[in-house]
Amino acid sequence: MPLSDLQVRQLNPREKDYKKADGGGLYVQVQKTGSKLWRMRYRFNGKENILSFGPYPAITLARARELRAEAKTLLAEGIDPSAHAKEKKAAEEALTEHTFKKIAAELMAKLRREKKAEVTLKKKQWVLDMAHSDFGDRPITAISAADILATLRKVEAKGNFETAKRLRATIGQVFRYAIATARADNDPTYGLRGALIAPKVSHMAAITDLKEFGKLIRAIWAYESGSPSTRAALKLMALLYPRPGELRLALWEEFDLERATWTIPAARTKMRREHTKHLPQLAVDILRTLQAETGSNYRAFPSSLARDRPISENTLNQALRRIGFDKDQHTSHGFRASASSLLNESGHWNADAIEAELGHIGADEVRRAYHRARYWNERVKMADWWAEQVSAFL
Repeated sequence: MPLSDLQVRQLNPREKDYKKADGGGLYVQVQKTGSKLWRMRYRFNGKENILSFGPYPAITLARARELRAEAKTLLAEGIDPSAHAKEKKAAEEALTEHTFKKIAAELMAKLRREKKAEVTLKKKQWVLDMAHSDFGDRPITAISAADILATLRKVEAKGNFETAKRLRATIGQVFRYAIATARADNDPTYGLRGALIAPKVSHMAAITDLKEFGKLIRAIWAYESGSPSTRAALKLMALLYPRPGELRLALWEEFDLERATWTIPAARTKMRREHTKHLPQLAVDILRTLQAETGSNYRAFPSSLARDRPISENTLNQALRRIGFDKDQHTSHGFRASASSLLNESGHWNADAIEAELGHIGADEVRRAYHRARYWNERVKMADWWAEQVSAFL
């Protein structure tokens, strides 16, 4: 016998859940907690299924009957109401939950869990923000190649060809993550390959002539107008030739001046593995002098403008400009090329030992381990020899 709204309203909880039928498979399930839930029992392809309509009184008796009628119509058309409801819910979620911006945020969180370098994450977020302003709030499945190209063209119009290329790659990474998590079917950026203006490849300027490198060393050691952090960092870049970010962001706890080692944590190396460098005596002396100036700070190279922040790469490059070397002659990153070229040209050192000292990755895990163990002694001798060459210019 069909239920009345009064009957449904007066159904009280018992020690166990129970059901009251309205007919046509529809019933209300009264839970021992007092909740009342509308359900519908039906058969599809010979199997019994249960369809949920929601709680009473949010779903009234009249509305529950309408939903029952809709379900029976679907059954008459050979459609499973449960499958149809799931598809409808997924479509609704796609419009509100599966936006480009939300999926991009998930990807960024995943990359952080994977311990990607913070500088890499900041660059990636920076380019993603360009996309967010145009289509971040749209469902990812509603974003076309034409939408993405329009965004890329705006970046190109400013002459930022490399940024446009990076933006396309990052957007594609978000789409591929969405595909992997079953929220998109294709990556529209794939079809945009070749559509962008190819950026002109420019290598980091570096002095690789021994005589000219000597002039650079003398200018660095004569530089007195910069902050203690900047002066020390320039000298150590010349002596140790790390990546600029590895040195600028260094903390005092990474240096063991007694053992003359510097251990760069994996999170800050390009190859995502811890890298230890031997410190020649000249480097130790520079660090001890710097420690007397900045040792109260956890950062080894704090900015003079904000003590809780490190000096910037631009600070180092500007210092090079002040001592007479423009951006087409030498950059802070160029010390790596200078050392690599001059060490190889010397003929004294195994090329693989030089690569290991530069923190470059080997062809495989075996080769990588081999670099660390086999070449350590040679790297120590090479670091001391390089420091002697630098000192000879002074």
